[in-house]
This record gives sequence, C-alpha cells and structure tokens, in this order.
Amino acid sequence: MMAYDYAKNREERPDPVKADIKGNLPSWLQGTLLRNGPGIFSVGDTTYNHWFDGMALMHSFTFKDGEVIYRSRYLRGDTYKDNMAAKRIVVSEMGTMAYPDPGKNVISRVITFLNHTVPDFTDNCGNNFIRYGKDYYATSETNYIRKVDPVTLETQDKVDYMKYLAVNLVTSHPHYDKDGTAYNMGTSIAEKGKTKYTLFKVPDTAAGGTLPGKNKANASPALKNLEVICTVPCRSLLSPSYYHSFGMTDNYFIFIEQPFKLDILKMATAYMRGVNWASCLKFCPEENTLIHLIDRKTGKEVGIKYYTEAMIVYHHVNAFEEDGHVIFDVIAYEDPSLYNMFYLSVLKEQSKTSAMSVPKCKRFALPVQTDKGIDVGDDMVKLQYTTASAVKEKEGKLLCQPEVLCDGVELPRINYDFNGKKYRFVYMTCVAMSAVATKIMKLDIETKERTEWREENCWPSEPVFIPRPNGEGEDDGVVLTTVINSNPGESGFILVLDAKSFKEVARAYVNAELHMDMHGYFIPMEN
Repeated sequence: MMAYDYAKNREERPDPVKADIKGNLPSWLQGTLLRNGPGIFSVGDTTYNHWFDGMALMHSFTFKDGEVIYRSRYLRGDTYKDNMAAKRIVVSEMGTMAYPDPGKNVISRVITFLNHTVPDFTDNCGNNFIRYGKDYYATSETNYIRKVDPVTLETQDKVDYMKYLAVNLVTSHPHYDKDGTAYNMGTSIAEKGKTKYTLFKVPDTAAGGTLPGKNKANASPALKNLEVICTVPCRSLLSPSYYHSFGMTDNYFIFIEQPFKLDILKMATAYMRGVNWASCLKFCPEENTLIHLIDRKTGKEVGIKYYTEAMIVYHHVNAFEEDGHVIFDVIAYEDPSLYNMFYLSVLKEQSKTSAMSVPKCKRFALPVQTDKGIDVGDDMVKLQYTTASAVKEKEGKLLCQPEVLCDGVELPRINYDFNGKKYRFVYMTCVAMSAVATKIMKLDIETKERTEWREENCWPSEPVFIPRPNGEGEDDGVVLTTVINSNPGESGFILVLDAKSFKEVARAYVNAELHMDMHGYFIPMEN
C-alpha cells in the first residue's frame, strides 16, 4: 500500500464540484457535512514540524436532491494572511516556533519575543466546527475562532473568546442541548492569580442575533449571551491539565483532570530557548487522574472524589445516568506518544512502526450515592452490565477502574440524539500501530460485536452518524466517511453506509484531491 504524503500541500477547490454517484443515496439525506483539518505544511522555504500545525483546509459535501456537491477552501485567517504575505511561516503553532527573518532589526525581534512570553495565539482553526446560535465557526483550541459561511466556506469574522470570558484555551468539542444551547469549557491561566477551568453555555439565538430589518453583517454573535455555569480550580497554579473534550449527561458534566499538563513557565520561555510549546506539555505517570463530576443545576461538584490511574484522554464517547451511577466512555492512552507520532519527520518514516500506546475505549462508572456506611475496600458499582469498579479508599474518596470495551480505536461518533443517554452503538476509526486509519467500525457495546468496513488502498476518516428523520432505533440512519483512495486512476469519495448493517448504500467520487482531516459537523438542510 502506498504511503499517504502528510507533508504535501493540498490544493483548495472553492468552486462547487459535482460528485459522481454510484449506488442509491437515501432521499431523506439532505444537508452539508463540513470537515476540517490541516492542508498547508510549508510556505516558501519554511515548513511546519507537526501535522496538526498545518494551515486549515476546510471542505464540504452537500447532499441535495440526489446530488453531492464538493468544495474546499483554505481558512483565510490572520495566520494564513501573515504567512502568505511574508512568504514564510511567521506565526507560531503548538509544534512549530516561527522565528523572524534573520534580516529583521533588533527592535522587531524583541517585540516578537515579548509576543511569545504570553502568547497571542494563532487563529489557524483547523480542528473542528462549532455552532453558536445560528453561526458556524472553525475552531482549534486557542481563544480565537473564525466564523465561516457554511455554504461557500468563506472566512468571516475573527472572534476572541477573551471578549466574553477570560479563557486562554477552549475545547473544539462542545456539547449541544435539544434546544440548540451549546456547552463548552476553557482554561483561564493565572487570571487574577488563579488558574481555573470554566464551563460555560451559549444559548441559541436567531441568526447572528439580528432583529428584522437590521444589517446581518453587523449582527452580534450568540457568544454575547455566554453564561458561566461553574469553575473548577486547577490542581496547580502553573500547570493546568490539557483536555480536548468533556462529558455531559442530563444532570452532570464530567471533566477529567489528567496528569498531562501545560507547564506555563516553560511556555513563557520556550521561544527564547528555541523549543516549541508542545515540549512544554508534560505527562506525570506517577500522578492520579482526577474525575470531576459537576451537578449541572447547582454548578457544584458532587461530594465524592473520584480518581483513577494516570491516563491521557482526547475524546469522550458518551455518558449517561443509571440507577444512581454516572457511566462514561472515553478513548484512553497510557502515554503521550500519540502527539509525537504526528511530527512530519516521524510520519515520513511511516513504514517503520513507531511505538504508539494502543488507544482503548474504556467505560467508567461513578456511583453518585453517598459512601456513608460503606466499608473501605468495597466496590460501590452495582450495575450488572459492566465490570467497571469504584472502590472506597477512604471517606468520600473512590478509586475507579474501567472496563475496556475494545481497543485500537479513535475518533468516536454516536447517534447524537442519544448524547447523555444510555446508548448501544459507537462508530470509530480503527488505528493499528500507525497514524493512518485503514478501516472504520461499528461497535455494539452490549454484545461487543464489531462490524468493519475497509477497502484495499483506502483510508477512511472519522465516521459521522446521521439519523434518519423519525427513524426507529438508535442505528437507523447512515454513516458518512470521506475516503482517500490511493488505487491508481481512482479518485477519493464520500462513502454512505447503512448504519444498521454497516453495508455500503452509495458512494460519491470527487474529482478533486481529498486530504486527511480531523473532525466534521453535519448541518441538516433545514438549518
């Protein structure tokens, strides 16, 4: 099998391209799948060190009346414009420090240095899309997001979370309620002498919060109505935990404070020391992972302290409540090797398997009832269907051990109508010992049965579940995945699988080069 060339710059295709359909698209499938990921890896003579650093290339697949329309466009943020104007990388990313042209004068070098002590982060939002109100934003994990036109993919306003809330980092994986409210969380670093995690919500509003007859272009964003739900103090002032997502049920938020931390002092001196910010992420395997269970109504943590062994979680799968327990599923690693696998220098040597700890889909169960009168050493989990345990270590403190549901999986998606509810099916990419997924799968959590889709010389992306309107059952719908096809003379395609059988119903070949991406968001036609 040919190797995927991660370091190659990808072309944008801003004009709509009609895809060539094989099979039968369900007539109810109407809407647009937006996907985001890095697409430009070198500018002039400069190259990014890390694949995640690449400048964002968004693409979309619009399903309408039996047709599929494809387009792709670079995110034209300040980072893109500054880099292109300078014909070199001048904006630093997590894995790549950008240094000024050696010809620059001393004053401008000092200013660049000062800008890096408390970094003004990049607006290269290449990880996912977020909906706040009726607006869609490209997002990474900094305080900047970029509004985009979901139809043309044109880049619109730059939005700074700091205008609405003091947060330096915000996740790219919010949750949404049935009423359109978005929930997200961010980290405030040394703000008024405190480092804390803040959970907030953004209520749904009319498009851009406009009133009839008002100019839509100047509409105020839904973020103006942002409300803080609660804050969780950080274990240590100068080393907040890194996290990529969190869990939500009807009554609780689940936040995992893992011993994978940003060393703020090291970050402040990284530029001067000639190292990237990623090197300031430290994993402390000897420390525990704290699991914070927060009551959504009161904004307070429950009385019990839950903890487990050191682990690194990027993606929560789902969470739900049952019989006095909160059950949550995550994809967990034993070490931070995942990030290191995506350095372009490592990806170039793809044939050599680099040691990555195998990601495992783990289920935890947190008993919410009081532990008064329970003996130390007793397991408080009273559920028949999971081997996850929570053993009382001392008054008010439980050691949680997970059940491993399956391993070698990433990029989990569910039927989002079941978010926060008891659910049975999860759709994931299968990652063996390499960065590239060669197959996707459906896991039945009850029976542990795995159903896979793969094709020779094909690399599928994150599988996105779309429910059939008024469908019956959790897996009544389709799963969409974009597929990079390295078979000679064949183009990439978007694959439509029947979610129940996990069999192909249609594919749409795109006469454009598809690129490896990260996450996607489906907008139904009526929105």
